[in-house]
Amino acid sequence: MVKPVIGLAVGRGTGTDIAAVFERVLGGLAQMYAAGIDIVRSPRIYQSYVSLKAEGGGAERIRGITREDAEHYERFCRTQAGLGTPAIFRTAINAQSLYLVRQRLQAVKVDVLAAGGTSLLLVRDEAQGFYTGENHHSPGLVTRTMSFSREITEKVVAFALRQAREEWPDGEIGPVLMAYKFHLLDGALDAWVAEISARHGVEIRLFQPDTVNRDLVAHGPAPRTVLIAGNEWADIMHVILLDRLCGERQESRYTENVHLHPDVAGLVEYQTVHGSADDLEGTDTVNPLATVRAAAAIAERYAGCAGAVRAVERALATVGGRGILTPDLGGRSSTTAVVDALLDAVRPGPQPGPEPRARGGSPAVGAMPVAGA
Repeated sequence: MVKPVIGLAVGRGTGTDIAAVFERVLGGLAQMYAAGIDIVRSPRIYQSYVSLKAEGGGAERIRGITREDAEHYERFCRTQAGLGTPAIFRTAINAQSLYLVRQRLQAVKVDVLAAGGTSLLLVRDEAQGFYTGENHHSPGLVTRTMSFSREITEKVVAFALRQAREEWPDGEIGPVLMAYKFHLLDGALDAWVAEISARHGVEIRLFQPDTVNRDLVAHGPAPRTVLIAGNEWADIMHVILLDRLCGERQESRYTENVHLHPDVAGLVEYQTVHGSADDLEGTDTVNPLATVRAAAAIAERYAGCAGAVRAVERALATVGGRGILTPDLGGRSSTTAVVDALLDAVRPGPQPGPEPRARGGSPAVGAMPVAGA
């Protein structure tokens, strides 16, 4: 049997620390489950924003390195997709480089936020809008040029509807909402969404972001809500929604980026929700929970480690209950100590209890405590 191959892309800041956690947990789970898995690492260490600024040389040099990182990472993704690699785990890298790749490969970020009877599928449109585009410099002025297109909007909506039906195959999906600054687009986005809605036979309601915020504050999401959002809103609100709907923090959560470009269709990029945390580089204190959960999901989905997600969640609950936590969670343990304790506590095999959620964070079977919660 051919071993599955998982890509690994590492950025500066705590990227090296996070990559070590990922490799160790994924390898440990594969060994426990007697499963084979290989990791192919990108040969380039990508810049974080802090490390890029430290390079010096002004805006032109920053632009040059940004483009080099983007071109290299895009090639890595295309190469791995061409070789049949199903997934890449990536640590945080400079957002400007990252969004050039997301624009070119037409990426969306997917997260399911669930608590009690409430569930919301958040699909972030990373392929168009202000976060994408190019900068043009003149003395004392930066002009950023970006675009929206009917083609990308159609792809994003079609993907969101497919994901919703996969997430809830047993019944109807809830309301389908879109949160975009459509008032700035001369009515074009309104017309596209109306056409797309009619074509799919699904009512899609387009709202300004502040209207979505008001309704979420007043009523919360309806069950099985599908929320498609431009990054201008979703990047900020993702962390707020994690807190309000799930009681979770970004340090403990991973998400998935799915590429819609036909050249890399099917390639899924896993990432932690938290950033590069350059101030923690080399201190062995970065919170490993998001990385651990991503490794467990990858082991279960691509290496045949059935039950790995549930087993890891139970181990995390055990470790957290013993107070083995990194400082950001109110503990005094190092990253290494938390991972040591986790791997010692994992018990593979059938586990009683409810099934874990499909993505991102802690299922109902238990979660690490959060300081102050």
